[in-house]
Amino acid sequence: MRAAEMAVYDYAIVRVVPRVEREEFINAGVILSCQKSGFLQAAIALDEERLLAMDPHVDIDSVRRHLAAIVAICAGDAGCGPIAQLPFRQRFHWLTARRSAIIQTSPAHTGRCADAAAALEHIMDRMVRPLP
Repeated sequence: MRAAEMAVYDYAIVRVVPRVEREEFINAGVILSCQKSGFLQAAIALDEERLLAMDPHVDIDSVRRHLAAIVAICAGDAGCGPIAQLPFRQRFHWLTARRSAIIQTSPAHTGRCADAAAALEHIMDRMVRPLP
């Protein structure tokens, strides 16, 4: 593979912070954007058992809905309102903006790849899914 085939991408880890004041979180997904290929996608793998161990009173249904909304906004789902209709780079920046809420993202990081979907899966395996 030649370097010219490589594309720059940005990604952020999606975190669930059940009690914001404690600043404890678990990684629950990844949002990846590649401007060259027009790629914007989120993948989610919430470990509900770990989340409940951190906070047995967390509203799991609410967390699921918020995580599903991230995936839908990335996909441009019209049911998600005007945010989902923004150009994909603006959606990425809106999703990764700093906030103090139960769902947060890490700072954005940059990488290079030939296949954005494969890069998303690689980051999910490395940063979100349980280690083998």
